[in-house]
Amino acid sequence: MTASVAHIGIAVTSITEALAFYRDVLGLSPGQPETADGATIVSLHFGGVDVELLEPRDPHSPVAKFLAKRGPGIHHVCYRVPDLDATLQRCRTAGYQLIDEEPRRGAGGRRIAFLHPKATNGILLELTE
Repeated sequence: MTASVAHIGIAVTSITEALAFYRDVLGLSPGQPETADGATIVSLHFGGVDVELLEPRDPHSPVAKFLAKRGPGIHHVCYRVPDLDATLQRCRTAGYQLIDEEPRRGAGGRRIAFLHPKATNGILLELTE
């Protein structure tokens, strides 16, 4: 397996309002809502790449802070890698700043880790297997 785009996270103030476009215009069926990192997450499948709509449930969550600072929009890009532990080690060795030093559980129970946007040209990157 090679690295690929797993999903794009989009911060929204209301999943209900955001879903109107995806459901009514594009004809997509949303997945079941999940909760992770103080946000409700709804996934929409676009072939091999998902779009995750992220609505904050906790006013101190990363998504709530993002919305307060930047407003709605692309929150992060998630790359699927063949070996998350080895990829994180390569990041450490190369001097990339990690938000998650060790993998943790994210939406869908997947192992994830985030890299700091200061280390990745201003983009919050999530890695998953």
